[in-house]
Amino acid sequence: MNEATQATIAPMAETHIESFHRALDTVARERRYLAFLEAPPLAATRDFVRGMMEKRNPQFVAVVKDEVVGWCDVSRHERPVFAHRGALGMGIVPDYRGRGLGRQLIETTLAEARRQGIVRVELTAYADNARAIALYRKVGFVQEGVERDAACIDGSFCDMVMMATIDKANKDAWRG
Repeated sequence: MNEATQATIAPMAETHIESFHRALDTVARERRYLAFLEAPPLAATRDFVRGMMEKRNPQFVAVVKDEVVGWCDVSRHERPVFAHRGALGMGIVPDYRGRGLGRQLIETTLAEARRQGIVRVELTAYADNARAIALYRKVGFVQEGVERDAACIDGSFCDMVMMATIDKANKDAWRG
């Protein structure tokens, strides 16, 4: 039995917030995957998670022994002309990468986004993050462009790959 089968994929809950904050901080401090270099203060993380829950945005965590080891969420855009769209964010702590958790998280989150009628899910990834880009392609994302020198970490500029997936059934049903 591998570690991925021991993880539980669950909707984010209040009880996960502190552990999620630790996982977010762990990944952010790697300084190569997220738009954060460290997690925001716990209070800000709590506000973010609660806001996502209030808006009923898809938000899932991978939990092992009561600790969040990964997350995936889709934040629906709030302006009416963009309400059919959402931005995906995700991360996996280092010890749990390469075990299938990322795919389980993203598939679960995308299924919920589709169930909620979200037509387009978009994301950006650092261009040198080949594993993440390969995962996104496997679950249906296509590259739409590259933002050149879009991020600067420790004095080094990084390109960002823009990707999206569009749910044709939801597009045909959209009445926004």
